[in-house]
Amino acid sequence: MGMQINTNIAALNTYRNLTSNQNSLNSSLEKLSSGLRINRAADDAAGLVISEGLKSQIGGLTVAARNAQDGVSVVQTAEGALGQAQSILQRLRDLAVQAGNDANSTDARTALSSEASSLTSELTRIANSTNFNGKNLIDGTAGTMKFQVGADGNANSQISVTMTNLATVATNLGSAGANFAVVTPTAVTGNFTVNNGTAQVTVAMGAVNTYTTVQGVADKLNSDTNFQANFSASIDGSNKLVVTSKTGGTVLGGVIGTPAAIGTGGSTATAVAGGMDFSTAAGAQAAITSIDAQLDTVSTQRSALGAVQNRFDRAIANINVAIENLSASKSRITDVDMASEMVNFTRAQILSQAGTAMLSQANQAPQLALKLLG
Repeated sequence: MGMQINTNIAALNTYRNLTSNQNSLNSSLEKLSSGLRINRAADDAAGLVISEGLKSQIGGLTVAARNAQDGVSVVQTAEGALGQAQSILQRLRDLAVQAGNDANSTDARTALSSEASSLTSELTRIANSTNFNGKNLIDGTAGTMKFQVGADGNANSQISVTMTNLATVATNLGSAGANFAVVTPTAVTGNFTVNNGTAQVTVAMGAVNTYTTVQGVADKLNSDTNFQANFSASIDGSNKLVVTSKTGGTVLGGVIGTPAAIGTGGSTATAVAGGMDFSTAAGAQAAITSIDAQLDTVSTQRSALGAVQNRFDRAIANINVAIENLSASKSRITDVDMASEMVNFTRAQILSQAGTAMLSQANQAPQLALKLLG
């Protein structure tokens, strides 16, 4: 190549290499200062797409873990209230067993009924007041609650929890001295019909004056298989007939066919709203059966909530593992290897310094032509 002045090819070549090295040096500085391998889409277009998808998934799972923790809190709140309800039911059962003893005086039975009524009222209060963040949990209004425990918008990212209804338990029990019909039979004929909202039973009583005593009427009713399966008849301390529902429902009526009736004037039996009768041994036994049924209900509900809590615990553990692994995957894509990048930085720095020195030399090369002119 000849000696030219207008076009310094060596300087242009040196400048091009110097610019490339400066870009590499700046890129290394950016990566080392940010700790990221991908600072803009141009650094790795495909890697950026993957890493942003992983970032969304990690963020969603982090929130989902908090949601699952809220689920645990909700279940624990509801289950704790049911635990207290179960304690109340156990106490009610103890009272019913005590009331089943005819050694009790009228005052004693009144005291037992008073405590039972108070405890039943507390069941209702617990049902209506137990809430989480202002949302009632066990009064029957919560229904099925859904908790987002995944990062995606599909059914597999949710856990559904059916909340319990303690109010029904309280209603089924009612208050002591209630949920039974008290009547004074004289002569009985026709049919005796009673309904507790779930079952209706009719007992044919036979001819007029066949059962003229209260005990006779009770015996006749209790001898009927269908009646015995749903109700019980007993005599209270005032020599009145007591018809008690075994299912916990309210006795809706006890109707006697014409011309004679239990009570006067052919009227229906008087049904008292509520649940348990501690006034007689028979009523107390029926109360025990009713309380046992509600204890089974609450135990089943607590068991279901306990199972759901264990599920939430497993879900949280799985979410945390997923967050850890996805974060590691994202790190491998986006985070810079500091040691490797420091090598690149040192190389680019040395080449930039050398390129600067060589560009200075290349710019001085055309001055040699001056010697030819001298």
